[in-house]
Parts: sequence; C-alpha cells; structure tokens
Amino acid sequence: MAYQPARAGRHETAVIRGLAHHVVRWGPDSDDPVLLLHGFADAAATFQFVADEMDAALPLLAVDWRGFGRSARSPGGYWFPDYYADLEQMIDAFCPRGRARIVGHSMGANVAMICAGVRPARVAGLVNLEGFGLPRTQASQAPERIATWLDGLRAPPAAGEYASLDELAARVAKRNPRLAPDRAAFIAACWSETLADGRVRLLTDPLHRNVNPYLYRREEMEACWRRIEAPVLLVAGAESELAHRLAPEGGVGSFRPIVRKLAIEEVAGAGHMLHHEQPRAVARLIEAFFGQPDQ
Repeated sequence: MAYQPARAGRHETAVIRGLAHHVVRWGPDSDDPVLLLHGFADAAATFQFVADEMDAALPLLAVDWRGFGRSARSPGGYWFPDYYADLEQMIDAFCPRGRARIVGHSMGANVAMICAGVRPARVAGLVNLEGFGLPRTQASQAPERIATWLDGLRAPPAAGEYASLDELAARVAKRNPRLAPDRAAFIAACWSETLADGRVRLLTDPLHRNVNPYLYRREEMEACWRRIEAPVLLVAGAESELAHRLAPEGGVGSFRPIVRKLAIEEVAGAGHMLHHEQPRAVARLIEAFFGQPDQ
C-alpha cells in the first residue's frame, strides 16, 4: 500500500527561463514561502513526507528542477550554472518580497549555497540537507573528462524503465533499506510515469547521466560560500554514506571555518536521503530554524 499524504499538495506550472517547471505548494498561498529544492534524480513531490510533519500555517513551495520530475527538459542538455540562474528567477517569481527562505537537499542545497554567496541580499536563511559539494579535482583530470563527455554525445543514455511500479518501488527500497515500504512506493510513483503497456519510465531526463566536461573547482565554490551572509543550518544524516565518503574535506566540520553563521545538526537513523527517512526530525529542525509562521 502506498503512503497516504496527510495533506494534499497543490500542483501548478510556472515558466522559469523559458521552460515549464512543475511546482507543488502546501499550506497557505503566500508571496513568502519556504522554497524546497530537491536533489539529483529526486522530485519536488517527495517533500510530501516533510510537508506532512510541518506546521500547517507555514507556506511551502517545492519545484522540480529542469529535466527532473514533471518539469520540461532542456533540449541542449544540462549545465550546472543554469540552475543558479533558475533559482534566481524562482526567487524573483515566488518570493517577490525580497529575501528567500530556502531548504535544499543535496544538489538543491549546493545550488542554494552558491546563490546565497553570489546574491547574499536575496537569501534570509538556508537549511542545507546533506549539500557537501564534491571532491576537489586536479587539472590533469581534464583530458579524460572531456573525452568521456564526447563519448557520451555519440551514445546518449536510454531512459530507465521497469516492468511495473512495484518493481521500481522494490528497487527504491533495496537502495534505501531505511525506508518504509509505503514511502518507497510513493517515491517510485513521484519519480516515474506509467506507459501504455503498464511499464514505468523514470521522469528524470537520461541526459543528466552524461558526464560534464568541466571539472568541479571546489576552491571556487568555497569562495562563494565565504560570502554567505544569511544563517545556514547544515543537517547531516548520522548514517550518511556521502558525508563519510567525502570526509575530511567534504565532511561536516570542514564548513565551520568557511561559512560564518553556521549551525550543524545531525539526524539519527538517517542517511543521505534524510528527508525521506526521518521527515519528522527534519521538519522540527526547519521549523526551529525559521521560527514560528506568521499568524
């Protein structure tokens, strides 16, 4: 049996930089919602678990990034700086009063951290769920990276397909054994579309799996993080495989000398997908960080 939401999200479409983006809202309509930014290959709708645990008076707005979930795909492929520009326009569109309150997971948190440093006046506060950046790279890696990218253009990856929604849900549960079966089934439905023959296809554009030809320059990311003026809450899963893999450079403690107004929390019984696994604990941290909603 699939997870039954405690309160239904309201689905909308918004055009961001020429592409139709899928939007989900919970709580009252507001021009000052908390923006929820999902991670790589995830979708806005899986913030449902957190939304169900939040104070109903707090307005929430989640967006599918371009090429993920039910947002439009980018015909020319995907370049990470596009997400910086997308987020800036999202803030313009959804938070016209000025400074945005943001919750980002993984890729979404990494995008938000850069934007908070580049546009410090636009961000009021940021909850970073497992957004640790990537390992530092070396210039010597460039030739192989570019060659891999060129090879990928010759043979684009195929869309992921499964025999049924149950098969996909089983795959989700196998990759994340901390998930309850009903949540795994709900996530599988959010991540896919059902085809005419009953098979299901992942909504994520397979072009996202192509290697980027540009190296990740951590020193440039850290330069942006140092410019963040807003308070930042960095939340890690106590069993996070990502934090362990990136340590010490990408570990939680490495952010202390870089981000000025930083608080750190750890969620017990959670790995990298902590908003799926421990949504109540994540919701309590978000509410405490942003304070009580306006009545």
